[in-house]
Amino acid sequence: MIKLLPLCLALAGPAPAALAQIASGDSYDLVILGGRVIDPETGLDAVRNVAIEGDRIARLTEEPISGLRTIDASGLVVAPGFIDLHAHGQTLLAGRVQALDGVTTALELEAGVYPVAEYYEDADAQGRAVNYGASVDWSRARSAVLTGAEPASHDDEFDGHGHDTDWRYTPASSQQTASVLERVEDGLDEGALGVGVLLGYVPGSGRNEYYALHELAAARDVPTFTHARYLSNLEPDSSLEGFQEMVAVSAATGADMHVSHLNSISLRDIGLIRPMLEAAQSHGVNITVEAYPYGAGSTAIGTALFEGTDWQARFGGIEKSDFTLAGQPLSDEEFDRLQAEAPGTTIVVHFLDTENDPDDRAILSQSILFPGGAIASDGGTWLVDGEELPGDTWPLPADADSHPRSAGTFSRFLRTYVREAGTIGLSEALAKTSLIPAQILEDALPQMRTKGRLQEGADADIVVFDLAAVSDRATYEQPAQPSTGFQYVIVAGTPLVWAGELDTTVLPGRPIRRTPN
Repeated sequence: MIKLLPLCLALAGPAPAALAQIASGDSYDLVILGGRVIDPETGLDAVRNVAIEGDRIARLTEEPISGLRTIDASGLVVAPGFIDLHAHGQTLLAGRVQALDGVTTALELEAGVYPVAEYYEDADAQGRAVNYGASVDWSRARSAVLTGAEPASHDDEFDGHGHDTDWRYTPASSQQTASVLERVEDGLDEGALGVGVLLGYVPGSGRNEYYALHELAAARDVPTFTHARYLSNLEPDSSLEGFQEMVAVSAATGADMHVSHLNSISLRDIGLIRPMLEAAQSHGVNITVEAYPYGAGSTAIGTALFEGTDWQARFGGIEKSDFTLAGQPLSDEEFDRLQAEAPGTTIVVHFLDTENDPDDRAILSQSILFPGGAIASDGGTWLVDGEELPGDTWPLPADADSHPRSAGTFSRFLRTYVREAGTIGLSEALAKTSLIPAQILEDALPQMRTKGRLQEGADADIVVFDLAAVSDRATYEQPAQPSTGFQYVIVAGTPLVWAGELDTTVLPGRPIRRTPN
């Protein structure tokens, strides 16, 4: 279960320079005046002035303060920056788009990266708009061992095809498992934040290997981030069984298990799966969840999820026309052609009709409103004509393609569940976007203990937004529309968004990286 740390342990406290400034009354680097300040951990929800010195919050006060730069936050909400645990778009462009959705930290945890050191080196060399980090990718390490084909780089396209051995359906021998685990440990030694486990894309991997992987994670005191082995509403090999496996392995090994995108991997069986997870948590199993507020997912058309003779029935009777490419439904013939000739093509799969069906909206809400669950985007990169855009592209081209969650996840959550439906209070909603993601990671990663909070001594990752105006604009047909309503986004004390406009002259993103044991 998520553990709330006492404030004295959670935060490092103001830096000495900030303390001296408080005493002297000198101006701060940046002040945010008169906003509705919300800190989900302490329960603060009041008008306050916020002082920032360097990369830390130096002071919260009702007293007048001044700074070298001033933000008038009257009528606006001031909150901890949003932390996305599931951000596949690890480019400068993807981060900039997410910043306009309130994100200050975007982590690639479900899939992860491999090799890990190269990922951090490349990001540092180019610079990032928001904070970044990743787990180690078990699936790519496994592919390298079973096929003998090493990844050319950390961002090689994930591919299960083109090898003599279909490593996605081949259980590893004991010797191969040892080699896979050794590679995973190398990634952890290079600073990975945990282990990314794309189990649903490698469904034929052995149970022994999955268990051994979590024994390793428990021994190294790092979390795992799992895509369930199965996506199916039919037994055998159902989504329910996939969740049972995760619960059992976490309970037996003691590993911290994070379930990636609860909404999509439970399909329509959330009514069975949610109480099972809640019961496991009540019995001390440290299993956490996340979800995104859309009824459609996105992946490559040639993945194992869409293989076999009965996959459509397992998805609840889904039609191939429920898959879209660049916003347009696929015909049966086009679906089959792409799967055979271009299996890496990214498509959107619509598994719930949340726009028109209230029952489907209720299914999605069970995942979104899971107690203690985080909001995470599962957002990706941006493409034009199937080719990834260069990271330094800006502005986002109007014809750029991605799932709309890559641009609008957090504003959609606030608009839909807080402002329009009122099914969750603002402070609780902000916990899901900031505090809870930080708490999921902080036992293994002390760096996260000063994130997700708006307190003196906390990292100055802050969003300032107009709740009445926050809105997602990205659609399936026109995804390249950044969110609105986030007036200021501050990363490590540096304004990245000012008066609603992205500042492309600054790259304040910093690495989130684990110090090995």
